[in-house]
Amino acid sequence: MAGAKKKVTSYEEVRRQRVEENKKRMEDLNLLKLAKHLRPQPNPTSNPSPAKPRARRPAVLAPARRSSRIADQPSVSYREGPVEPLGETRRTFRYQRRDLLNRVYASSEVRQYAIHRAEELQSTLDPEHPSFVKPMLQSHVTGGFWLGLPSLFCKTYLPKEDEMMTLIDEGEEPSQTKYLAGKTGLSGGWRGFAIDHELVDGDALVFQLVSPTEFKVYIIRANEVGGDSEKENQDEEEEEDEALEKGKQAKAKAAEKENKNEEDDDLDSTRRRSKRIRTGRK
Repeated sequence: MAGAKKKVTSYEEVRRQRVEENKKRMEDLNLLKLAKHLRPQPNPTSNPSPAKPRARRPAVLAPARRSSRIADQPSVSYREGPVEPLGETRRTFRYQRRDLLNRVYASSEVRQYAIHRAEELQSTLDPEHPSFVKPMLQSHVTGGFWLGLPSLFCKTYLPKEDEMMTLIDEGEEPSQTKYLAGKTGLSGGWRGFAIDHELVDGDALVFQLVSPTEFKVYIIRANEVGGDSEKENQDEEEEEDEALEKGKQAKAKAAEKENKNEEDDDLDSTRRRSKRIRTGRK
């Protein structure tokens, strides 16, 4: 420890000596004074001049240069305005934004049952008007609101270019939607239809083309499928109970008939025995 302290002390002593030697050399060379003279000295008497504001030139309202042929005609505005597709007026919807974090997904059983009911409904429609079944997914009824249609159906029956399509619900209420031929789906207007009719994941829709630009839409609700399923299960249970009761009654009747037959056989055997006894006595 003492050796380390002595070593540090000698190092500091050597360093101090070198610093003093360097200062002495700088004084001999007059470097400190030269550095002081080279520093810029502030001028206390001079004040910076304030910036002068720029004078604005008055706007000259000169008439626009025009040809003498159109000088008396009103000016043309080239400002772009909103363009509605195919000249149709836009339908406005009033609704609140859905909470995408609280989505409810339908089970596979409910989804399949809704599709089965939709196919049954489709089988009852007029075959002269083509139709198809479209199950609803989350992307159809929340978020993106894009409904893709069957590609083969679109190429066979729907227009080859973009067109406004009319969706008519079961209450005969029409809704305008934009059909995109290149993407074979419904875009503008479908969001309002889905929200107005409260479509959810698992619903199944039957689209029937009643005219080149008009669909009749039948809605099979997923939330009603469960109730129908429970009712059918209840009916099946009642039918099973009824069949069980009928089976019990049939068994009881068969047992009663069998007992009666046994009693009749006993009575017949008794009579025959009595007859043989009487014959032997004679």
